[in-house]
Amino acid sequence: MIPENDTGVMMNKMDGEGNNSSGLEALVEQFLIRAKSVRRYSSRTCELYADALRRFCDYLGGGTSQSITSRVIRDYEVHLLEDCAMQPKTVNLHLSVLSSFCAFLMLSGELKSNPVKTVRRPKVPNRLPDFYRSEQIQTYFSGTEIYASEEFLETFRQNLALSATSDNGKDCLKAAKDLYGKRLERVIISTLAMLGIRRSELIGLNVGDLDISRKVMTVRGKGDKMREIPVLDALCQEILLYLKAVEALKGGKRTAEEPMFVTWDGKRIYPVLVDRAVKGQFADVSGVTGRRSPHVLRHTLATGLLDRGTDLNSIKEMLGHSSLAATQVYTHNSIAKLKQVYKSAHPRAKNKGGNYGD
Repeated sequence: MIPENDTGVMMNKMDGEGNNSSGLEALVEQFLIRAKSVRRYSSRTCELYADALRRFCDYLGGGTSQSITSRVIRDYEVHLLEDCAMQPKTVNLHLSVLSSFCAFLMLSGELKSNPVKTVRRPKVPNRLPDFYRSEQIQTYFSGTEIYASEEFLETFRQNLALSATSDNGKDCLKAAKDLYGKRLERVIISTLAMLGIRRSELIGLNVGDLDISRKVMTVRGKGDKMREIPVLDALCQEILLYLKAVEALKGGKRTAEEPMFVTWDGKRIYPVLVDRAVKGQFADVSGVTGRRSPHVLRHTLATGLLDRGTDLNSIKEMLGHSSLAATQVYTHNSIAKLKQVYKSAHPRAKNKGGNYGD
């Protein structure tokens, strides 16, 4: 059995020449176990780390920790950029994973220094966060308001009941399933747009996370950090109506520990379902031509709050950012908007002398 040091890191035996001899794939498995159990990385983060490290192991074709040198990392960076046609941002993510892995190898005595630190990262062009305009969001909510209504819930219940008793039960069951799908997609969009939470945070919500009396939602963020987000009356009502639909589907009350948002089969929703909901729901919204993803809704809320004078620290707390620097990116959107307004409204912008004062 491989012994552990006092930090819980697995220590590896030395070969006859005094070099660590554990295979690279075994070290990767140790690193992933530590990332999940000690560092408490989310399941999604562990999956991304595993994919990046196994890709690197395939590139090396085996070897030990001694195979990881600055030259190898530089060659691998070129391989990702040119052979795999990855974007600089994605390559940077892969290098960050490798850097974390090498730090682990240093801690366990496999490496004396981190070779990734000496490699120059590819430059990532500055890109402002995408967001939807307020009129686009309003168009969506106005057009789907029926899906969040009492009448819609009653229609769903009727079809569900008739599916078990009516002669055309199959048709009623199909209608109930279609209605539930529309209801689920609408509440997914509403929750993402009004709370600004991440996709993983949405998926992880449980029934008991919504405190109706206080009108707050408890959210589990990165690193299992908990935060509370205020919930508007409209969203409270919409979620409650959705939960009633689930109760009708499942045939009774649910416990606080059960998932808040579930599929027709009663299972917790999953990433692809959420992505599909956002893409499908915004496909027909006029003016939406860019990215359609859960994260754009998060950006939209943050940008809107900032435009309306909300201070950065409050936005930081609501979004669950670990540092203010992550939140400050939204100021660029507001400055860009201010420039547009300035150029269109300032008297000198309409004259030939519009460059005055530049």
